[in-house]
Amino acid sequence: MSRVLFILLVFCSSLVGCVKSTDSGLAAAKAQALIDDKIISDYLAANPGLNAKRVDAATGDTSGVYYIIKQAGTGTSLFTNSTQVTVADTGRLLTSKQIFTETNDFHPSYILSQVIRGWQLGIPLCQKGGIIRLLIPSRYAYGPNAQPNIGSAFGLIGGLPANAVLDFDIQLYDVTN
Repeated sequence: MSRVLFILLVFCSSLVGCVKSTDSGLAAAKAQALIDDKIISDYLAANPGLNAKRVDAATGDTSGVYYIIKQAGTGTSLFTNSTQVTVADTGRLLTSKQIFTETNDFHPSYILSQVIRGWQLGIPLCQKGGIIRLLIPSRYAYGPNAQPNIGSAFGLIGGLPANAVLDFDIQLYDVTN
């Protein structure tokens, strides 16, 4: 009987540890979201001519992703999770403007469900042939996970840092369903 009580006690204490860990993780995520939102709002306040719109106004999402249509595309495209998009993009850290990716003459194709959430929310706001700029808080990019392999080719020492707020210019060449 004492073994059963001991096992039950160990099990319950491990559950309490999980709850505390989850609570601290949620608190850290909320704190980082406030930091990211301030970085983006300060950037927009310093650059009022950008006329950025929040994605949630268009999609109902409360992401904190902002977009600027730099060039309108043509046609109407239906975007789903399985939509393939062919793009050219330049990605920068919003805070330092350090470029971490640039496709130049290479136009990669991606399945929409396999890119960062900020792209999933923003790209459908652009039509084929259009150019969109996305300001993406870290929670809709790579979050607290540093990406040591992204950006090293562009001199970003250590790669993309954890909790990086990103700034993308994306030209949408093709949309395939």
